[in-house]
Amino acid sequence: MTQATELAPGLVVQGIQAPLSLSYFKLIAFDMDSTLINIECVDEIADAAGRKAEVAAITEAAMQGLITDYKESLRQRVALLKGVTVSHLEHVFTERLRFNPGAKELITAAKAAGLTTLLVSGGFTFFADRVRAGLGIDFARSNMLEVDNGQLTGRMVDQAWGDICDGAEKRRTLLELASLMGISPKQAIAVGDGANDLPMMGVAGLSVAYHAKPTVRAQAHVAINQGGLDRLLEVVTP
Repeated sequence: MTQATELAPGLVVQGIQAPLSLSYFKLIAFDMDSTLINIECVDEIADAAGRKAEVAAITEAAMQGLITDYKESLRQRVALLKGVTVSHLEHVFTERLRFNPGAKELITAAKAAGLTTLLVSGGFTFFADRVRAGLGIDFARSNMLEVDNGQLTGRMVDQAWGDICDGAEKRRTLLELASLMGISPKQAIAVGDGANDLPMMGVAGLSVAYHAKPTVRAQAHVAINQGGLDRLLEVVTP
């Protein structure tokens, strides 16, 4: 990347000439936890099991890129959720989960400019499907928690596309959707905050780090370090 420039307070760009036109792009892909929403769902679910500190420490190490095997780190965390009830998941959704500032505004602008919207998450379908519906996102891919008799089993369910949505799967999903749409990945925008977002950010034409880990900020074309997601519209104008 070329030298970073602070375009405005808390908004840094590198390797691009701003402003860009939003309508050049055809696809925008978002991470969910700590990007579109304000929490890491797995940490909040763990709170019910009295394991939040333990799980959050693994999450933080994975997001910083200190744990290279994301799938294994997620399996470890999900195993610690065994016995948590579905009613607690409902509680996390209604009481703790909020859309991050600017999420609705950015998605509305992207859709108005003709972009397809994608949510790809290392989190869980229980939340991702609701977030997709709430924000009007076109497609979502995330991990499915196994439930038995109203309680989590501590395992995940394999889906038609594979077992776990990790960084490699996020990248594959973006490339697959771009291919189906008949567009170049360079016409895609990828937005994330953690190390497992870097693979999809690396193949997109525009990579955006939102209140992200230092390793992610350093590699992104746009870093939103203050304010909401809609600050991207200062760089990529409708």
